[in-house]
Amino acid sequence: MAEAREATLVAEWGVEPVPTEQRPLAAVEVFVLWFNLGVSLLLLVAGALLVPGLGLREALLATVVGAVLGNLLLGVAAWIGAEVGAPSMVLLRAPLGIRGSVAPTALNVLQNVGWGAFEILIIATSADAITRRLLGASNYVAWVAVFGLLTTLMAVGGPIVVVRRWLRRYAIWFVLASTVYLTWYALARFDLATLWNRPGTGELSFWLGVDLVVAMPVSWIPLVADYTRFATRPGGAFWGTAVGYGLANVWFYGLGALFMLALRAEDLVAAVLAIPAGAVALAILLVDETDEAFANLYSTSVSLQNLWPQANRKQLAVGAGVVCSVLAATVPLVQYESFLFLIGAFFVPLFGVLAADYFVVRRRRVSPEDLYGPAARAARWPGFVSWLVGFVVYQWIVPTEIPGWKALLAALFGAVGAPFPLSSHFPWLGGSLPSLALSFVLYAVLARRR
Repeated sequence: MAEAREATLVAEWGVEPVPTEQRPLAAVEVFVLWFNLGVSLLLLVAGALLVPGLGLREALLATVVGAVLGNLLLGVAAWIGAEVGAPSMVLLRAPLGIRGSVAPTALNVLQNVGWGAFEILIIATSADAITRRLLGASNYVAWVAVFGLLTTLMAVGGPIVVVRRWLRRYAIWFVLASTVYLTWYALARFDLATLWNRPGTGELSFWLGVDLVVAMPVSWIPLVADYTRFATRPGGAFWGTAVGYGLANVWFYGLGALFMLALRAEDLVAAVLAIPAGAVALAILLVDETDEAFANLYSTSVSLQNLWPQANRKQLAVGAGVVCSVLAATVPLVQYESFLFLIGAFFVPLFGVLAADYFVVRRRRVSPEDLYGPAARAARWPGFVSWLVGFVVYQWIVPTEIPGWKALLAALFGAVGAPFPLSSHFPWLGGSLPSLALSFVLYAVLARRR
């Protein structure tokens, strides 16, 4: 009964700091949340992208290196959220100001709605493939409606309800069983010695492979504090997030690379579906995929509250669920994926700004006045300059693959005489870490000189 009241209280929480005594998520519960968020069909497919450009050995090493780097950053963002007790977009008021935080909030809402719709599309497509294979029946739109409704109800309930009533009690055990089965199948049926010694084709450099792995945990940085603000301790938030998502990262990227090399399939999901009991394992994974869609819908509602603090979060979550479901049913979102990656590239240097503000400029002392008071209203130019410079450098190194956008960048960097893209001249160079480091250092310098 007390747990139900606690969950209800958290579900209705706005964007004000959560008092320490009302933060119920222990480290193990944070781990359960982020491990489940990391167990994803998207990660399986992302792991497959590392090969055959990299050989299996290089792909696994790139996965481990990228997971350590990316989840260290994600864990630090989780720590900040737990220590301050505020959601991600509100934390950005410190370096950017309340008015300045509108820009990243709008981008975050746009990417959350896009990824939420994309997740529902993936779930519905996979469910339709399973029923078509087993029952000979197909109704994609019906599956969109079913999973759109389910993920919307999860977003209305909020993270404590989802973690304690679904993920901790049931989902994590089903997910572990299906993942262990797929791992056993790969280890028992594939010729691992041959795959291990087969060289890559060289189409992907090692450090760009690392960048591909780093991109996944970094993509959660704009959302992570929405959940870890309810963590009992900052240390538990750091380790639960970094280890939970990192473990799932390594496991699923590795499985994706292994299955792609062994099965040589263009459609990895269809290939997994074809193995013995693959339909059962895939069905479990796609049901678990609902927590990724839930996270996007929930964070959409929380981010919108940064713009309209008095709005009802549950109503915002319902609206986000309806929009995502309609998009998944009607729009060819595969074409939208590159645009989503472009939006995501904004948040890598933005985290550099946030981290520099929190650890260097303010030295971990953020007061409510810094986030909610009159002095926080004006936009703060050092944050914006550092953010945009970091973003431009990211695109200079690894431009997002959108035809019109790439042509614009080529004209820009061609005009200033810079080699474009820089990664074509230095193939080991990724975009995430250099842009983050540059925005961090630049903001630390500019903010201290104000």
